[in-house]
Amino acid sequence: MGYASGVDEVVTAIADPVRRSILTMLRDAPLAAGEIARRFAISRPAVSRHLRVLRESGLVRDEVVGRRRIYRLDPGPLAALADWLAEFTAPQKWEQRLDALETEVHRTRRERRARGPAEHRTEHVA
Repeated sequence: MGYASGVDEVVTAIADPVRRSILTMLRDAPLAAGEIARRFAISRPAVSRHLRVLRESGLVRDEVVGRRRIYRLDPGPLAALADWLAEFTAPQKWEQRLDALETEVHRTRRERRARGPAEHRTEHVA
C-alpha cells in the first residue's frame, strides 16, 4: 500500500496547531523548552505535553545541556508522509502512458508530413 507505519503518529502530531507552530520554530533553529514555552499563552506543562507528542512521533529530538532541554527538528518522519501524499498528487501510471502515446502519435504525424505524400504511399506497397 505504500503507507508507512509511522505515518499515523506523524499525522496525529501535526494535526494540532500548537505542535505545527513548534515545528515551524524549530525549523529555523534548535530551542530550549523554556524558550518554546514562552512563545505560547498556554501553560508550560501543556507545552511539555506537545513536545512529548512531537518527540514520540520522531519529529523532534531533545538533548539535555546543563539544566536545559534543547529541541531540534528531525524532518525524517515527514518523508514517509510526503511519499504517501504524493500518491494522490502524482499522475497515475495510465495517465503517463496515455501522455506517451499522444506524444508518439504527434511525432509520427510530423514525420509523415515531413516525408511527403508520395513516400508515405510507397512504404505500404511491397
